Amino acid sequence: MKNYTITVNGTAYDVTVEEKGGSTSSKPSPKKKEEKKASKPLGTEGSIKIEAGAAGKVFKLEKHIGDSVKAGETVMILEVMKMETPVVAPQDGIIATIDVQEGQSIEANALLATMNE
Repeated sequence: MKNYTITVNGTAYDVTVEEKGGSTSSKPSPKKKEEKKASKPLGTEGSIKIEAGAAGKVFKLEKHIGDSVKAGETVMILEVMKMETPVVAPQDGIIATIDVQEGQSIEANALLATMNE
């Protein structure tokens, strides 16, 4: 097995290549698996979903599970096209889950967090 770091569109991925019978296959390294486990919801899912408007990277979490938020208040900041973009609460409520972690790459429309009224 060999470990490589591959960069695609500015995002670095750790890849382990295993040789089997003359062919090669790649699978995520344990580091990637840990990130996926850590990105699962940390609390009971809320009824109000907060989703990403564009693909990017989670730059900073401003709120945490259990925090009260007002409509328009920043929940987290995404880095989208090298710009810091705030993600705001759609209405007043309480953060129920945070479904991402700082540094995680996300796709457009990805679930970022949930909240309850």
